[in-house]
Amino acid sequence: MEAEKTTIMTDTNKFLLVAIVVIAGWLLFELSPVLMPFFIATLFAYLGDPLVDRLESWNLSRTMSVSVVFAVIFIVVALMLLVMLPLLSAQVAKLFSNLPDYLTQTQKLIEPWLNSVGLPTDVFNLQTVKQALSKYWSEFGQVAGGVFSYMTRSGMVLVQWLGNLLLIPVLTFYLLRDWDSLVARFRELLPRRYAEKFIEMSLECDDMLAGFMRGQLMVMFALAVIYTLGLSLIGLELALLLGVIAGLVSFVPYLGLIVGILLAGLAAFFQFGDWLPVLQVAIVFAVAQAIEGMVLTPRFVGERIGLHPVAVIFAVLAGGQLFGFTGVLLALPAASVVMVLLRHAHQRYLDSHLYS
Repeated sequence: MEAEKTTIMTDTNKFLLVAIVVIAGWLLFELSPVLMPFFIATLFAYLGDPLVDRLESWNLSRTMSVSVVFAVIFIVVALMLLVMLPLLSAQVAKLFSNLPDYLTQTQKLIEPWLNSVGLPTDVFNLQTVKQALSKYWSEFGQVAGGVFSYMTRSGMVLVQWLGNLLLIPVLTFYLLRDWDSLVARFRELLPRRYAEKFIEMSLECDDMLAGFMRGQLMVMFALAVIYTLGLSLIGLELALLLGVIAGLVSFVPYLGLIVGILLAGLAAFFQFGDWLPVLQVAIVFAVAQAIEGMVLTPRFVGERIGLHPVAVIFAVLAGGQLFGFTGVLLALPAASVVMVLLRHAHQRYLDSHLYS
């Protein structure tokens, strides 16, 4: 009788756990637009907490340490928005204005090859594409003006956007200030029977996530700077845009290298009409990869086991598909937790009687 009661209680607990997970997922899906500023603020607080702890070790108060880190984060984000966005916008405009010329050069290169294999040259006619691009670019200013006018007329959309923008720094400050106490309270709520295991697994998740996010973000930023400087020395007009793109996609090993060489190589060939700048582009990316392997990754990521590239790509795509931008923010934390859980499940299976 006692064993039967224990089994019923265990099944009830499992059912409650599944119900809580399902309800939490449903709420996350329904409230994702509202939760976006909270997730962004949580991300900033998570990234800034080690700096706050470091300042506290220098005998600064928690509030003073948070104020210093908050000011640094605010200044960095503001500079990126005020400096980088106009520069990147100018480079995107340059790219669109040059696209018709690039297509013309591409057609001139391909036509001799088509003739050599006996195919008609009109098989690869880019005139329609050039006309569409020219029409799009001439109408882009009108479309942008219409979007801005719509946002101005739609008061609620503008108010919500500004409200979210203002909420992020406020939430970041309070989360940074109370981060350690929030973590401590969460640990106090854990069932004592499983608390030690939960804490062990959470520390593993944090180590994996920190190794990927904090370390990889620094590597991505450093690579973007190196790519931009190297391509600028070559004289590439789109150096900043291509350097930033290659740096951003470098969170997947070798993807930044492949994408960067392809895009920058094409841009260099179209701009200079010669293969020597393409070779110089390859040298820039080869040097950057050598610096990443010998200096950046050992310095910022260390020996932590990061997420598998396939897991990263799937997590980002699945998160974006399910929950939009909020899902993209949650993708890597969720993937790190799943990877740790799978690792423990794998070990429990190896230790079980089923495997042996």
